[in-house]
This record gives sequence, structure tokens and C-alpha cells, in this order.
Amino acid sequence: MKKDIQVRYEYFKNSVELSDIEKTLLERAKQARENAYAPYSNFLVGCSILLENGEIFSGNNQENAAFPSGLCAERTAIFWVAANFPNEKIKKIFIVGGPREFNVKNPPIPPCGACRQSLIEYETKQNENIDLYFSSMNDEVVKVNSIKDLLPFYFDATFL
Repeated sequence: MKKDIQVRYEYFKNSVELSDIEKTLLERAKQARENAYAPYSNFLVGCSILLENGEIFSGNNQENAAFPSGLCAERTAIFWVAANFPNEKIKKIFIVGGPREFNVKNPPIPPCGACRQSLIEYETKQNENIDLYFSSMNDEVVKVNSIKDLLPFYFDATFL
């Protein structure tokens, strides 16, 4: 038997189409990106997270000369949020990434596989979808209504 998987997403050509809170999250992710420590890859990523209580927190990628020891922006941000606000629901996550030298041709950058798996952990923990946005530096934005849209065959605690 063969089955198809369809992913529903929204595409925004630029930030003008975003709501005020989405614009704020985009700007906070861009600001976080500027502080990324990425001397090896020169690929800077920023992430902002909106909590149910209205607070916004951000993170960025942190590299290390021992490459596997670094951490992506999404995991930096979500781990900090989870450690400090373990019972607060995450409503939205916004990611902005791209090479240090901005090129208008860079497409919106989605989270890597490890980040998708980490993000799905918190979505399943809170039993509520998290709106996920990923963007290029020229404000093209892709939005999915759940991390599951990017990782349909996800692994979670039900397998343990």
C-alpha cells in the first residue's frame, strides 16, 4: 500500500503580510542571529519563542572547534525556555538563518533534523501545536501550524 504525505504551509513573500506579533518575533530572531557565534561555518541563525504568557525569548547558534559540541539556535532557545519556564506553553517559534554574508537569493531556512526532533518533544509535551515560522534574511517566511508538519514520522515517548 502506498500513501502520500501532504504538508500544508503558508508562504509570505515579505514581512508586510505578517501580524504585529509575527513581525516582532521576526525582528527578535534577526537580533539574536546577529549575536550568533559561528566562526567556523559563518552560518548565523537566530530564534525567537513566544510563550503563552506573552513573553518572548531568543537564542542563536553557538559553534565550537569540536564541531559536534556546538548547538543550533532553536535548541539553545527552547532548552533555555524549558529550563526557566517548564510549565509555560510555547505558542510560536520564529527562525531566521543564512550565511554571514547576506545574499538575497537565500531561501527561508528550516530547522535541521536534530532541532525538529527537539522541537517536537516540547510540542508533544504540551499537547498543543506550536506555530513554526522560518525565514530568510530578505523576510520571505514559511509558516507551518505544527512541528509535525516538518517531521510527520516523529519519534516520541509513546515508542518507549
